[in-house]
Amino acid sequence: MVERRMNSLVKWALILFVLVSIILNIVLIDLSLPKKVDVLAYLSETSPKPVREATAVVFHGSKGYIKEYVVGPLPNPTYIRDVTLEKYGITLPINARTVTIGEYNLLFKFLDAEVFSKLKKLMKESFDVDENKKLNPFEQMPRGLRSGDRKTWISFFRDVSGMYIHPVGFEVLVDHGSVDASQWKVEMLLYNGQYFNTVEELKQKYDAMSVKKIAYKESPDYDSLKPKNKPLQIGPQLFYAEGKRYSVSNNHVLYLDWSFAFGLSSLTGMKVFDVRFKNERIAYELSVQEAMSVYGSLTPGMILTKFLDSSIGIGRFAHELARGVDCPYEATYVDTYRYIDVQAPVRYRNSICIFEHNMGQPLRRHFGDFFHKSYGGMVNSALVFRTITAIGNYDYMWDFIFYQTGAVEAKVHATGYISSSYLVDGSQKYGHQVAENVLGNIHTHFINFKVDLDVLGERNVFQTKDMEYVNVSLPWKTDHYAMVPQLVEKQLKTEQEAALRYGTKTPRYLHIASNKTNKWGHQRSYRLQVFSFTGDHLPESEPEERSMSWARYKVAITKYKDSEQTSSSLYSQNNIWSPAVDFSKYIADDESIEDQDLVAWVTTGFLHIPHAEDIPNTVTVGNGGGVLLRPHNYFDEDPSIHSADSVYIKPGSENSCENNRMACLAKETCSPVLEPFTYNGFEGVMKFED
Repeated sequence: MVERRMNSLVKWALILFVLVSIILNIVLIDLSLPKKVDVLAYLSETSPKPVREATAVVFHGSKGYIKEYVVGPLPNPTYIRDVTLEKYGITLPINARTVTIGEYNLLFKFLDAEVFSKLKKLMKESFDVDENKKLNPFEQMPRGLRSGDRKTWISFFRDVSGMYIHPVGFEVLVDHGSVDASQWKVEMLLYNGQYFNTVEELKQKYDAMSVKKIAYKESPDYDSLKPKNKPLQIGPQLFYAEGKRYSVSNNHVLYLDWSFAFGLSSLTGMKVFDVRFKNERIAYELSVQEAMSVYGSLTPGMILTKFLDSSIGIGRFAHELARGVDCPYEATYVDTYRYIDVQAPVRYRNSICIFEHNMGQPLRRHFGDFFHKSYGGMVNSALVFRTITAIGNYDYMWDFIFYQTGAVEAKVHATGYISSSYLVDGSQKYGHQVAENVLGNIHTHFINFKVDLDVLGERNVFQTKDMEYVNVSLPWKTDHYAMVPQLVEKQLKTEQEAALRYGTKTPRYLHIASNKTNKWGHQRSYRLQVFSFTGDHLPESEPEERSMSWARYKVAITKYKDSEQTSSSLYSQNNIWSPAVDFSKYIADDESIEDQDLVAWVTTGFLHIPHAEDIPNTVTVGNGGGVLLRPHNYFDEDPSIHSADSVYIKPGSENSCENNRMACLAKETCSPVLEPFTYNGFEGVMKFED
């Protein structure tokens, strides 16, 4: 008994020692997702609730590596497990780490000591920088040219609120590969399109008048987002005439026939789980995976830039949403908590919003003008689940939208400031001039979503449908032929068959299907409808491409594995040449996808060639993409026909409220002042009478 107690004390002492060691270096704490099979068993009430665990990321700087640990059970952990090799199959080198606030502070001090303090005359004459004025840095990524590098080109911008569109023409290459900041060094500088190997060389040539100088000039305030005119009246507002038709309890949402649980990862951002319609699970998981951009430029601060935002943290930058602007004023707002590069968990107020929204067009409608005179329609009211992440210069608006048809949509829109570079000779091959000495750099936006559909269970198949013209003889005149469109259906059997690349012709209808059929004998399925205007993907010959290999594919279907949770990783940006997660390996083993638990990895986005109207901000209109998950023979009819939002009018019943709630809305006691409902649509209809 005593020996057992001593063993227990030793175990606790070891756990305490490891936990204390980790806490001193911990960078990230996030929820560790349980195995899907355990979750489904719990949801079907055949197994206890899975143990709740956390993942902790620790930078062991003095030892030269990064570790990931699983700690549990929460809230009172008794064990800790190193899962680095299990999760990635490799040791994570310390240079793969994201740049922390501490490292940024050291970089700023280094630049002050090694650059600005030695170039005071140049800084004052060219940029009006002195003890009271400064420049702001913006960095190029990846940091170097090969694995092991941590060499960053840092571009400098005016110290204004919209700094990203005020480049000054000064860039510095810093080698900060050592964990000892005293070993850092300046490797090169760029000033007004001219390269210098050392700070001393630039200073000497500047003082000798042997460089083309930049003369400081006060810049106009074209970056400001302050209103230029005072509003005369407020715009239209959303209100709930009879209260909200949805409810939010902790992280669970109920809306008409829909229900789902939600979360916000510091790294990947927004995600929903156990998505059900009419109490049938449609999707196990729908989540953001990665946001990636590739830039073109003549100057080093942008020429090699490839941003992989989950390596910085997409959800990390979900700040408070402005009521009435980012979301309707009467939306429900939810706080989130995050622990990434901080000393304690941080509460972000109102960083998620949920609201029901009139989408501005009828969901369906028909006006009968021929034989049967009638009007039938339904407003398109849907639930929107939203967050907005401000990652440096860009703001991404993420929406999951739940429609009364049983469809759900994942959408993204980009806004915020473009990235820019200082205009030099030859720059306009890489974009357009958008202000004085400012180039808006061409770039791509690629967004990856994970769509784990479970269509009537976990055993599904992947089908495609399209059309082809076939030359057929007419049944009533067999010697006459016509080209007639015909349905073409296929079932793809392996992961490589189902990896549908951008740049190739892909079928227009893509389905995750069950082997169960609807009333009409068709396999019940959900269709993946992708909306995208992507630019070209980085050629696979480039060494950085493997970190973003998911962007090769418009849609890729893989067999579900607990070991294939994400398409990217925290380490993709800073060790881009040797990625911890290479999505192409998910497909390389070419497993069967027939009667399997399937995951769709969907890539969308747009090509952005900045133009004058991107000043001061890029607008959301036209700058986005997404995927719509639509029932396809899943039901026997459109489920929205059962919605109480439907309206039906026949001649003589124009003012009746029986099948048209709108007819009496103006008379409701809690309604705002509205025009009386009238309907004169049956005047002037076609009449087949003598």
